[in-house]
Amino acid sequence: MIDNRYKYSELTSKIIGCAMRVHSALGNGFQEVIYQRALAIELTDNGLVFRREQVMPVYYKNQQIGTRRVDFLVKDVIAVELKAVIKLGDVHLAQAINYLEAYDLEVGLLINFGSKSLEFKRVANKKFKQKNQGNPKIR
Repeated sequence: MIDNRYKYSELTSKIIGCAMRVHSALGNGFQEVIYQRALAIELTDNGLVFRREQVMPVYYKNQQIGTRRVDFLVKDVIAVELKAVIKLGDVHLAQAINYLEAYDLEVGLLINFGSKSLEFKRVANKKFKQKNQGNPKIR
């Protein structure tokens, strides 16, 4: 799964591998929080540094207009959004991209545990400004 054409490919591959192990063990049908707790255990077991439900400020024209909790912030560079829906839709993808833009993060993962097979999408922020690279505005 590692594709060096993509930034952080090795890290995103490790995260996806963790999610696959969780989905393989639990299957589909649980609430999102169950998968979130299981993924936290799997990420820890694999030595990945992360923050769970990290409050991130949302900015508009350099003014904070609110906050949002990202499901996981891995190594301060990858936002991971979890879903537990039957099928990912365009709205979920748009939401993940909007979060990356609001947080000024370059790469994220959208992972869905709700389908029979694990669904995941790697998302990129085309508007990434590198203002906070490696040190996003976190409270």
